[in-house]
Amino acid sequence: MQRRNKCLMIRITNIKLPLTYHDNALTDAAAKALRIERSAIAHVSLFKRSVDARRKNNVHFTAALDVVIKKEERSVLARCKNIHASIVQPYSYPLPAKSRASFRPVIAGAGPAGLFAALIFAQCGASPIVLERGSDVERRSKDIRRFWDSGKLAINSNVQFGEGGAGTFSDGKLTTGTKDDRAGKVLQELVKAGAPEEILYNAKPHIGSDRLPGVVKNIRKQILALGGTFLFDTQLEDLLIKNNRITGALIAKNGKKEQIPAQALVLAIGHSARDTFTMLKNRRIAMEQKPFSVGVRIEHLRAAIDRAQYGLSAGTGRLGAADYKLATHLPNGRGVYTFCMCPGGFVVAAASEESGVVTNGMSHFARNAINSNSALLVGVGPSDFQSSDVLAGVYYQRRLEEKAFSAGGGRYFAPVQRVCDFLQRRSSSCFGSILPSYRPGTQFADLHTLFPESIAQSLAGGLYAMQNKLEGFADGDALLTGVETRSSSPVRILRNESMQSSNVKGLYPCGEGAGYAGGIISAAVDGIKCAEAVLKNKEMG
Repeated sequence: MQRRNKCLMIRITNIKLPLTYHDNALTDAAAKALRIERSAIAHVSLFKRSVDARRKNNVHFTAALDVVIKKEERSVLARCKNIHASIVQPYSYPLPAKSRASFRPVIAGAGPAGLFAALIFAQCGASPIVLERGSDVERRSKDIRRFWDSGKLAINSNVQFGEGGAGTFSDGKLTTGTKDDRAGKVLQELVKAGAPEEILYNAKPHIGSDRLPGVVKNIRKQILALGGTFLFDTQLEDLLIKNNRITGALIAKNGKKEQIPAQALVLAIGHSARDTFTMLKNRRIAMEQKPFSVGVRIEHLRAAIDRAQYGLSAGTGRLGAADYKLATHLPNGRGVYTFCMCPGGFVVAAASEESGVVTNGMSHFARNAINSNSALLVGVGPSDFQSSDVLAGVYYQRRLEEKAFSAGGGRYFAPVQRVCDFLQRRSSSCFGSILPSYRPGTQFADLHTLFPESIAQSLAGGLYAMQNKLEGFADGDALLTGVETRSSSPVRILRNESMQSSNVKGLYPCGEGAGYAGGIISAAVDGIKCAEAVLKNKEMG
């Protein structure tokens, strides 16, 4: 008799669940779909869960269930030809072979890409050295709170820089377009580090800015326990290159500089490391301009967005705060879209340079703040930069940020404007039903003056178009806060099929800052891929 594979299970899709379902309803639904008794089911779990709100009078969850049964799987499926079900095996990341390296890989940057590259190295016995210009997440959290409270900016310890990267002080959104199986490894490790288990099955998972610091800290502890090293408050000053090959890195810490050997250097510097981009340009590392997006943050009352998306079901059962994702293509050729939507969240100060205002969005896990916000962005590219300089996109971002700083009156106050006034091209004089969540403070201004005319017109056109897609989106009291400029990296650091720089061996451009990712999951996946590439390199043998 052939022995059954105990790892096999049946995955059932298109299961409808009410908003108020209890966990035992999963077993009932699985038994009904498979036409078996509940007692024949050993275990059932959610594989995926999403909200179906296409009909506002029938909002419900649509789920996929993973079912372990006590019978032979194929015999069960043979009797259930009309259901969406198949036999699957649980995902397991195939960890690369243990390293026999004679040197330690170096990673510049402790954002998602750098952390997960380091984690793979550590799990394979390669003992990585992680360089991070910012502080550990505990001190970083204090620096950020002080900035939001007082406007005192720590240049290297802020929303952009420090352990965990820019995503740590955001919604902690884990939605991604990547189909790479490595995303499963990322989610599993995040749960192991303290993230809520629901990120494994929610179609739009998030961790929340209140829980992410603890998760990041636990990942660091695991890397340290496996022989890794973290050097915080340590700037990558220069690359040491000989015969077009990395030989080391020049680092600066506490005013002192030293060289460390580096036969493999993963460059996971994030999208805001402008001084490092400049160093790479001076070192003639192959780079190119990359399109990105700029715009504003838009705030609505959370309750209004919930009603617009869910109707009378808003606030019911396990539904939570509503999100949205909107996009339109305007007659002028510009694309306008919403990005990094934060239900029940806050607009936050995210500057990393003096005399510049940068905004971002953040939500706690509960997503229960009074406002919901999103970036409202317009795509820009080399034709907008009007320069062949590889860093022209950086200069474009900086000009907008400096204008916003001036319009806000200094002290990192942000310029704000009601939607009704923006559409009429006049400064606001008072708030309506929506108050700003941005700290340290705000100042009324005409946001048209911050942007080139084509961008300002596109933002207005986007508001009108999106009102037709989401009721109340262009509500006159909705609040615009400027500026959002750090949607993605303004450069791409070129790499070849081996994941190495196209003109320097041993240098592995990685993640969002290098132009190969957009968000926590895709950046982490790219970090894993870079670690795998290093481990496969013959010099690691």
